[in-house]
Amino acid sequence: MKFTDKPLIYFIMGSENTGNRHPLTVLEEALSGGISYFQLREKGDFALTGHELEKFAGECQRLCGVYGVPFIVNDNVELACKIGADGVHIGQEDEDASAVRRKMGNEKILGISVHSVKEAALAVSAGADYVGMGPVFSTSSKRDAKSPAGVAGILSVKDAYPQLPVIAIGGITPDNAKLVWSAGVEGVAVISAIAGAEDAALQVERLQNSFRRSDRQ
Repeated sequence: MKFTDKPLIYFIMGSENTGNRHPLTVLEEALSGGISYFQLREKGDFALTGHELEKFAGECQRLCGVYGVPFIVNDNVELACKIGADGVHIGQEDEDASAVRRKMGNEKILGISVHSVKEAALAVSAGADYVGMGPVFSTSSKRDAKSPAGVAGILSVKDAYPQLPVIAIGGITPDNAKLVWSAGVEGVAVISAIAGAEDAALQVERLQNSFRRSDRQ
């Protein structure tokens, strides 16, 4: 499970992100299009809970298994451990990263959202396999998103920790991804750019092509 194989397209989705389209249909389209990782992020006023969440997570996990794509759970460490997810992603306000690493074990993927070099340093010390950094651009997918920081923060973290895989997130589309790739990130994470597309597979292809058009590969 490498976070250094570019172009790495990291798709994040919950049951509420796909509008009138069935989320499993969108996920399978994205998988067939060649996403590198999938993260289940179940948030919102009508987010699934309990048995319904576990069932949906299992369906997403099964699809990811068919395509050989790692399945990561956002925030919910208990669910990730229960269903045997490939990893978990946590934010700065979630459970202590070192404690999560101990619960998940060293063989599982641990991703941590960071917004500064200081937070990246703590993520490294906690054993993070990658960090998610953003929002790069303004985004409507996350209600609690911080102010857009552009690529400046990414460049600072890459300079301080050149071997740390950085996944950029926040308002990234095929049209603006070239700027993000040029900052040296290992991958781009998107929610609405794929979840809201009429053809998720085509959108994945466009994101992959944005890397090939970038100046820094």
